[in-house]
Amino acid sequence: MSTTPSGRAASSEFTAALESIKAAAIRPELIVSHISAPGQLAPESFALAADVNPSSHGADSELGTGRFVLLHDPSSPEEWGGRFRVICFAKAPLETDIGLDPFLADVTWSWLVDALDSRGAGYVSASGTATKIISTGFGELAAQGDGAQIELRASWTPTDTDLGVHVEAWGDLVCMLAGIPPTAEGVSVLSLRRSKSKRA
Repeated sequence: MSTTPSGRAASSEFTAALESIKAAAIRPELIVSHISAPGQLAPESFALAADVNPSSHGADSELGTGRFVLLHDPSSPEEWGGRFRVICFAKAPLETDIGLDPFLADVTWSWLVDALDSRGAGYVSASGTATKIISTGFGELAAQGDGAQIELRASWTPTDTDLGVHVEAWGDLVCMLAGIPPTAEGVSVLSLRRSKSKRA
């Protein structure tokens, strides 16, 4: 965690950010691992993968997965508005009728915002997309029937080097998409399995 993609020693600012990530409280429902980060997006980068642990939640919970990438560029790219940029991805399967809910994308984005705010993660320049995927199997896959997924891809610029709270918020998001209630106060979750999503 202390070198750049090119193998050079990491900068002190990036090292401090990584130390805060190491101190993050990882939810017990998640299996989190360090993965290779994209080396072409910034001089320094770091990435995590998370998967919902099937043995750590109720049998009726959906599974989810996600990725968290931290980029660092001392030149403060204008489009970032700072020296750091977080890119995250999260997805989970849904019941088909929930995937058809017209408000699902709005609710999914609000979960990310609520998770960041509840963890006290300062940020600016947030952007992203929430995608609903509806699929139907044909031919040899016809037995699979209809299916649905929700995917969220987002990025934002942290306002300080305490990146641990950003990782915690991302973990909350992955769990919420999987139907697992949040642990942080002030974050509400709607069941993606038992009732249709609604605007708050």
